[in-house]
Amino acid sequence: MRLNKHRTIILVLLTAASLFIVYTAFAGADSDPGSSGDPLVTQSYVDQYVQWEVVELEMGQVLNGYAGTEIIVRRGKTVVVDPSGNGIPDLTAGADIFAGSSVPNNHLLLIPRDDGRAVGAQSAAVVMYRGGASVR
Repeated sequence: MRLNKHRTIILVLLTAASLFIVYTAFAGADSDPGSSGDPLVTQSYVDQYVQWEVVELEMGQVLNGYAGTEIIVRRGKTVVVDPSGNGIPDLTAGADIFAGSSVPNNHLLLIPRDDGRAVGAQSAAVVMYRGGASVR
């Protein structure tokens, strides 16, 4: 009789554990992936890192990018402003563009650090950027 009591307790515990495992496996299935209940990314992430911002620079203005900012000059003449002396990586050409050198239009640039690297307008220019930046 004592053996049956132990078997019953073990059976109840195993059943409870099994139900718990099944419940936790399907608990997140209430929302469809990508819906507001289970977003793949948040709207603020999309706004900050995915969407491109467009700025129109006047001659003499500078677009200063923060670390990780991507920049594409769409129209106008611009040059690299680089107090660090390391240049700005031109990902399209696979080379660095150094201070004072022209930025080719429609090339993707990447600002690697918050150290003052920027794109300066020598004429009216349209520049797209993604990430953090300021105009001075």
